[in-house]
Amino acid sequence: MLADEKKQKIVNIVIQVVSILLTLVLLAVMLLNAPIIAYHAEDNSIRQLSVVRYLKAKKPVQYLEGTISRTDSSEIELNSDVDADFNDGLDLDQTIEGQFTILFLGFDTPTNGSGHLHDVNYLIQFNLRTASMNILQIPRDTYVAEYAGYSTAPTYKFNSLYVCGDPELSRIQRVVNCVQDSFGVPVDAYVTTTCDNVVKIVDIIGGIPINMPYTIQFEPGKVIYEGEQTLNGEQSEWLLRFRRGYQLADIGRIQAQRMFLAAAMKKAISMGNIKVFQAANQIYDEELIGTDLSLEDIARIADLAGTIEMKNVNVFMLPGESAMINGQACWSVHKGVALDILNTYFRTMQVPLERDQSAIMEYIPEGSYKDTTFDDTAATLQDVHDGTVEPPKLK
Repeated sequence: MLADEKKQKIVNIVIQVVSILLTLVLLAVMLLNAPIIAYHAEDNSIRQLSVVRYLKAKKPVQYLEGTISRTDSSEIELNSDVDADFNDGLDLDQTIEGQFTILFLGFDTPTNGSGHLHDVNYLIQFNLRTASMNILQIPRDTYVAEYAGYSTAPTYKFNSLYVCGDPELSRIQRVVNCVQDSFGVPVDAYVTTTCDNVVKIVDIIGGIPINMPYTIQFEPGKVIYEGEQTLNGEQSEWLLRFRRGYQLADIGRIQAQRMFLAAAMKKAISMGNIKVFQAANQIYDEELIGTDLSLEDIARIADLAGTIEMKNVNVFMLPGESAMINGQACWSVHKGVALDILNTYFRTMQVPLERDQSAIMEYIPEGSYKDTTFDDTAATLQDVHDGTVEPPKLK
């Protein structure tokens, strides 16, 4: 009888302890999610946020590049068949509902360059209406004299905008303005990183499985062999930076970067949302990127990307041809072809962009083109991954 009473007392004590712990947990959840923090939004309004919401909405690496001034949505002329009241449910700060556009810039570093040249430039757009993603690769040598001429020794190249652009603008804004004025595509957010940080990012996600169609030697002793393998961070940097061994140098490198994009997307899909979010959190904590996106924004974008099939991810290179301008090798854009790509894939909700509305500079005028090889470089990441797209030619 006494033994039964002791057991009952122990059970009662356990129940009391569990009840107290559950109560504390519930109180903590309620406090963390209660709107108790006064938060000054970008429009100067004061909003009440919970601790959880505040932490998710924070942009801890925005200070690296700052904020950007975006195109006013009231200035955008939509197609007549576009519902202006459409809500895509993405819950992101979008200029045009139904799409989200990110400008990605990959910089060199002081150890392998100046540290200020953005040699990798992608305009990435998610289209929620068509469940697709479109990526425009902008060659680093693209001729943008009007925007990159603010220097004592300007190169007039796109990759020098960050340092040679309008001194009255922030460095990131210089690039954003050129993109928006030239392509007529509003930029919603930006992401920047460096070659060194790519090494760390790839290692964080556990490497990139890829089937290399050829062998490259980045430097003596730094070789990536042909065949299936998983690239670590250092090897990924070799592939992304390698160009001297291609017949078309930087254009060959741009083509090779598509293989890496396809492999990276395949890896992200295989990781699942939870692991992607954990990796993003670590990348944030180590400040391996600069961005005006919050961690919660990135989680939403990751969820969105996970719903898009690789066959619906289209990659284009800005059409044009090589030209020598003031002793510099530049990329002269073929404006008419570029506008066709932009209007067809990146401005699906906007009225077509006309020649006189675009700031694209054509050093070699239409009618005098010498090479139209790169007027049609469209491919899907699925085709790139499957190897049905011809890889860049080695020397």
